[in-house]
Amino acid sequence: MSVLVYAENWDGKFKKITHELVSYASGIASLTGGEVNVLSVGKVDEEELAKLGRFGAEKIWKVEGEEYTFLDNRVFASVIAEAVEKTGSRTVALAHNNAGKALAPCLSARLKAALGAAVVALPESHEPFVVKKKVFNGNAFARIALRTETRVLTLMQNSYGIHENEKQPEIKDFVAEKAEKPAIRVEDVQKQTGKILLTDADIVVSGGRGMKGSENWTMLEELAGVLHAATACSRPVSDEGWRPHSEHTGQTGKIIAPSLYIAVGISGAIQHMAGVRGSKYIVAINKDPDAPIFEMADYGIVGDAFKVVPEFTRAVEELKKS
Repeated sequence: MSVLVYAENWDGKFKKITHELVSYASGIASLTGGEVNVLSVGKVDEEELAKLGRFGAEKIWKVEGEEYTFLDNRVFASVIAEAVEKTGSRTVALAHNNAGKALAPCLSARLKAALGAAVVALPESHEPFVVKKKVFNGNAFARIALRTETRVLTLMQNSYGIHENEKQPEIKDFVAEKAEKPAIRVEDVQKQTGKILLTDADIVVSGGRGMKGSENWTMLEELAGVLHAATACSRPVSDEGWRPHSEHTGQTGKIIAPSLYIAVGISGAIQHMAGVRGSKYIVAINKDPDAPIFEMADYGIVGDAFKVVPEFTRAVEELKKS
């Protein structure tokens, strides 16, 4: 049973989540049989496409055109659905990010396929097809059986990992004969420059009320600078106006899953942790040894952030020099 991966690109480049997604699809194919097909929608150089072969892609289909410059759910879903039909794939895999969460339900409806959202592991069986997924904001796991002939999955970032499985992929043009016409028109695009985007960052340095005020954020920005990290904050911080709302992470803010999340002066309320619990490693710095965040953290430092963070920064700088 072949697997089809929708490989989202960012300005013509694939990110870590795409490599993880292809690795995951390769793992499914090894269990169920069949090949790994990858569909790339939009302009991507062949050299970049070929890199997906390192992670198990066997056939890479590319669709290019002006109508695919910006994400339109109806257009992209129609193209992916047609690719599923032409490749004979029985499993469709997308990233559990903004694009994936928008496209997956559309695909599920078009294909009359069961949807497994936020999966975190390879299927435990394939007859029936049983997957493990996060529920209750990541506080628990559920196992669900997807009993339709075709199924749609979205994979949580950092849940499976990147595994090399070298292939020599065929790269072919895909002609989308049934693609819908765009229903939206993008007239202007404004991109943030000069700093790492929070949703793209592999490392995030985040601050809470323990920082006591916006004037104290310089030390977090310095730490983020030496780590090449993005900065974030808890909701009370953005509500107070200490930091912009675009940096607010949590259940009511941005949901992120970096490899490393450093929480400084954050108590660890359930609403905040719901937005960051997908992080591969969480480091907490807090002077309160009973702060709830230490229950979630992989590493904890009990101490005054105003003393710990500068020392942390200096230690990273020294390590980089060695």
